[in-house]
Amino acid sequence: MSDRTMTRQVLLFISVLSLSSVHGQVSYSIPEEMAKGSLVGDIAQDLGLDIKRLTSGKARIYTGDSAEYIELNKERGVLLIKERIDREALCGQTTPCALHFQLILENPMEFFRVTVEITDENDNSPSFKKNERRFEISESAVTGSTFMLERAMDPDVDVNGLQSYILKPTDNFQLKLKNQPDGSKKVEMVLRKPLDREKQEQISLVLTALDGGEPQLSGTVQIHVIVLDANDNAPIFTQEIYKATVVENSPKGTLMTKVSASDADKGSNSLVSYSLSSSTDLFELDSDRGELRLIGQIDYEKAKHYQMFIEAMDEGGLSDSSKIIIDIIDVNDNSPVINIMSKSSSIAEDSSPNIVIAMINVNDPDADSNGQVNCGINENIPFCIQSTSNGFYSLVTDSDLDRERASEYNISVTCSDEGVPSLSSSVTLTLQISDVNDNAPVFEMSSYEAYIIENNTPGLSIFTVKARDADWNQNARVSYILEDSSVNGVPVSSYVSVSADSGVIHAVRSFDYEQIKDFQFRVKAQDGGSPPLSSNVTVKIMIQDQNDNAPQVLYPVQTSSSLVAEMVPRSADVGYLVTKVVAVDVDSGQNAWLSYKLQKATDRALFEVGLQNGEIRTIRQVNDKDYVKQTLTVVVEDNGQPSRSATVNVNVAVADSFPEVLSEFTDFTHDKEYNDNLTFYLVLALAVVSFLFITCLVVIISVKIYRWKQSRILYHSNLPVIPYYPPRYSDTLGAGTLQHVYNYEVCRTTDSRKSDCQFARPCSQNVLIMDPSSTGTMQRMQSERNILDEPDSPLEQKPPNADWRFTQGQRPGPSGAGGPPEMAMGTGPWPNPPTEAEQLQALMAAANEVSEATATLGPGTMGLSTRYSPQFTLQHVPDYRQNVYIPGSTATLTSNPQQQQQQQMLMQQQMAAQHQALQAQPSEAAAQPEPPKAAQTPASKKKSTKKDKK
Repeated sequence: MSDRTMTRQVLLFISVLSLSSVHGQVSYSIPEEMAKGSLVGDIAQDLGLDIKRLTSGKARIYTGDSAEYIELNKERGVLLIKERIDREALCGQTTPCALHFQLILENPMEFFRVTVEITDENDNSPSFKKNERRFEISESAVTGSTFMLERAMDPDVDVNGLQSYILKPTDNFQLKLKNQPDGSKKVEMVLRKPLDREKQEQISLVLTALDGGEPQLSGTVQIHVIVLDANDNAPIFTQEIYKATVVENSPKGTLMTKVSASDADKGSNSLVSYSLSSSTDLFELDSDRGELRLIGQIDYEKAKHYQMFIEAMDEGGLSDSSKIIIDIIDVNDNSPVINIMSKSSSIAEDSSPNIVIAMINVNDPDADSNGQVNCGINENIPFCIQSTSNGFYSLVTDSDLDRERASEYNISVTCSDEGVPSLSSSVTLTLQISDVNDNAPVFEMSSYEAYIIENNTPGLSIFTVKARDADWNQNARVSYILEDSSVNGVPVSSYVSVSADSGVIHAVRSFDYEQIKDFQFRVKAQDGGSPPLSSNVTVKIMIQDQNDNAPQVLYPVQTSSSLVAEMVPRSADVGYLVTKVVAVDVDSGQNAWLSYKLQKATDRALFEVGLQNGEIRTIRQVNDKDYVKQTLTVVVEDNGQPSRSATVNVNVAVADSFPEVLSEFTDFTHDKEYNDNLTFYLVLALAVVSFLFITCLVVIISVKIYRWKQSRILYHSNLPVIPYYPPRYSDTLGAGTLQHVYNYEVCRTTDSRKSDCQFARPCSQNVLIMDPSSTGTMQRMQSERNILDEPDSPLEQKPPNADWRFTQGQRPGPSGAGGPPEMAMGTGPWPNPPTEAEQLQALMAAANEVSEATATLGPGTMGLSTRYSPQFTLQHVPDYRQNVYIPGSTATLTSNPQQQQQQQMLMQQQMAAQHQALQAQPSEAAAQPEPPKAAQTPASKKKSTKKDKK
């Protein structure tokens, strides 16, 4: 295509529409068949837009369902050819041919209508459907007979379209063009002179169709004329133009119209056949009957009317032509098509009205009322739809939004046409309402009252305040704050605390109803929005009383320094008011209801106490036999659960004169103090005695267990049996002495309740304590020696009897004479025989001493006591099974001599090694303690007594 034909003319105009969302319109005119990427126009400059606005507004082209032939270059702000444009394929014969699309911008939303007119280029030459056409013309055809020729088709329009025809040669025929009402031309070939079959049986013509473009293009068709024999009448149509109407979507075979032509000839020359001048796949013409029927599917939206030429030809070749115009009646068979050009997914709840949230394009291809579309949305929502231009709508807000009322809207846009029946389409838009912190927290109650019992535990949960925030997420997160205030000059935070998250109110301290009965404070609930919103509420805490105070007696006054007594004359009659006990309870309610009872009285039959008023009255006549001193114990008890009480002692003097009362109550205070002290000491003594008894019991049990364990060890050991050594026995250089200890118990009479003294009665104790360290024995001996050494002591020890220094054979008997021989042999009778209990006691004591001594035995020693010589061995210890010495007697019990000899030999063999090892050791340098004084025997005691008497 040359540069001259590529010259384009640009028509630009901008008009500002009255609707808010359409900001302007621009039009361009470009030739068809421009190369891809060719410049259409500088739209940014033409619309007065900044190139940055195109980029930030996400500029784009909206074409609807049409193909996109134009594209936008946002970097340059120009429109370019995207696809090659064929005007004939795009618009056909429609003029003018234009592309309509919209340029859409966002933030804020704007769109501009753009029209690009496609101008025609002479790129199509005229053409005929058939390359040749045959005519059979009778030679009898008269001059001026017309023969219809096929029209040439040129897709181009205007000057580039079909302009003229040329028929060559023109000897017999000439070309005739007739203008039609629709602007087209009817092409006919007219016979100029009669035909002569004999001269020329067949004539060839060339029909050329020319357009008006530059360069001029043409198309040709070959016309062959066969001259027939005489048929001088041509068929004639009854109408020059036939018109028919058909409803779209009519079924196939529908009869649309019927054409008719008549021929004056007779015979075969009068038979007429019908045909369409051009073939079509929509309609069919019956050649014999002239019926035009529908054989395809017609759609009003594709073509609103059809026109075609028909021909009637007889057998002689004569013909006539006519035209059929078919109008298509529209049927409402298309629903409106809704296209969402742009939309917002969310909007803030504080947005002002008339905010565009979506732009919609609606198209209905039907015609007239069937294509008239009305759009609406569902009711009771704060939105409305507005028509901005033909087929374009904007969805805007028309009232205030509230996310707390509705957080999401499903907006149904319904578009319906005006056809019968009406067709409609709908689309649903989901719009989220974003939250704004516009609601303060609201408490569930306008004020709160809570009750708590006094003496509560600190940290106790009292109750919970609750506030709700209608906002969402962080804006609805409520925190609770205790507002600063004071209760009786003390900060309220020292009384209660509030949990910031849960609103639980805790008691910080233990409350006392007697100090504070109620208090109030304010709690603030604050949300987490920015800026935060808050509200507050008044909370009143009521302290409930608890029976934690005993009654207090106000009268009579109880003092320790003075005595108060009420006087009752002996002439008092029944019901005489003696006094009234006055008491109060600082508690309240039932806890402060007091009742009075007489707990103890010197004479219960004389007085009574009023249950409610505490009045003490006489219940009988006072007589002379009643005691002067009357003590009443009154119990004052409250009505709490559990109840508390207090007691008061009321002293009543039954007398007629004050001196009589004074003499009776003089020592009252002293006796009371004395009784109190005595009671205290008795309780203390009982506690001490109980403690000592338990301690002794534990010690005795421990000692018994210890000795039992030691005896078990000794029983299973291989140690020799230690012979019995008599109590208080001491053998010094072969001369032994026996001590006899006397103990006395002295009692004194008690002339006072506070002074008692008691001494032990005389008794005899002849038990030797076998302590390995001999400490206990030495201390006891020392104490006895100190007692005996006192000059005034009645227990002064007498000198030892000289009879004990004799040998066993020389010792005198009980009367001073030697014993019979059988005594020496151990066969004589016992002098003063011991009882069976004394023997058993001596044996048990010996076994215990042996057990204790065994644990501390050294090599070759007894380990009994420090008063024995270190050289004292088992050889010096007599066997209690061999010889038994009876204190105070010269008799000796001897066992079987043979058995004694065997035991002595065995003992000597066992102790020989120990004795030698002991002699090898250096002798101890420590001095031996003084041997204890010998106890007096009954015989020596008698002698001493006689000497004292002399």
